[in-house]
Amino acid sequence: MALVILSAVLISLGVSPWLWVLARGIYGMAGNINFIITLSWLNHAAANSWRGRAMSLFYMIYVIAIGLGAWLFGQIPAEGNLAPILTIFFTTLAILPIGLTRLPNPPPPGKVSVDVPLVWRNSPVAFVGVLAAGGLSMAVQGFTPIYAAANSVSQGDVALLMLVMQFGLIFIQYPMGVLSDRIDRRIVLILVCILIALAGVVSLFVSFANLILIMLVFAVFAGAVETVYSIANAHANDRTAPSDFVPLASTLLMCWSIAATIIPLSITLLTPVFGPKTFIYAAMGTALAYAVFVAVRLKFRETVPPHLRENFEMKSAQMPNAGALMDGAQADPPRA
Repeated sequence: MALVILSAVLISLGVSPWLWVLARGIYGMAGNINFIITLSWLNHAAANSWRGRAMSLFYMIYVIAIGLGAWLFGQIPAEGNLAPILTIFFTTLAILPIGLTRLPNPPPPGKVSVDVPLVWRNSPVAFVGVLAAGGLSMAVQGFTPIYAAANSVSQGDVALLMLVMQFGLIFIQYPMGVLSDRIDRRIVLILVCILIALAGVVSLFVSFANLILIMLVFAVFAGAVETVYSIANAHANDRTAPSDFVPLASTLLMCWSIAATIIPLSITLLTPVFGPKTFIYAAMGTALAYAVFVAVRLKFRETVPPHLRENFEMKSAQMPNAGALMDGAQADPPRA
């Protein structure tokens, strides 16, 4: 939490690109650490009978809070230091229940290892899917407000757009996830990729003058990108033995982190050449390429029987998926 406050202080010092890059790096690192610690606390404190419901509620609150945070900052002036001051204020409030909690510290994971060959051998579809979705989600969430602002959309409407996009995650991901529990998840992944491509095409031609329609289009766009991530994770679990869940989660977490850094950076470098719609072209191209890859993989491997599949869980590509690391800590406690 101290790192979050430090990053806000750096932002408040003035508009300096290199300083802001440093601040964003510190904030991203702190945010992931805070998320993993929170998730470990929830896993440790929740009983098996209601842990799944607690995790689903946690993810839903997290996603909605992202949208509400964007909407809130859209209501305050961009000039001055009010935004970083509010960040420090809310972070300080969050420290209070953490400091007052009586919950014991959760046990650390017994073993955290990265095994790329294992993940590729078990599920190339999941491996490539996490890479694609991790980067594209960060790109869509990061470049959409820039794209909207470049089209003369007001600060308040940009904030509202970001709020609506988070609800797209819920209304697209949940039905697709339920469908993936009933049919081959790879078929659902292909359908979602087609949906991403269609939403991207529509977003290229819909004018921002029709704000309600463009919000709906980008809600579908963002929700479909996020859905690739959650279904790819579920597919990886289907193909992996429970004893390998911890290295699976570790590897996918590493892939998510790499893609979430490299893909947005690449789009940033290409945007001056191809224009503000570059991130839309990137999402469409990646989705179609991934759909072809998944279709090819359908010919080489049989479908996992429904009774052997893990239940689908809602997840967001805007956060690290470290749940299996925490489960591994409970299943393999430290030895004296």
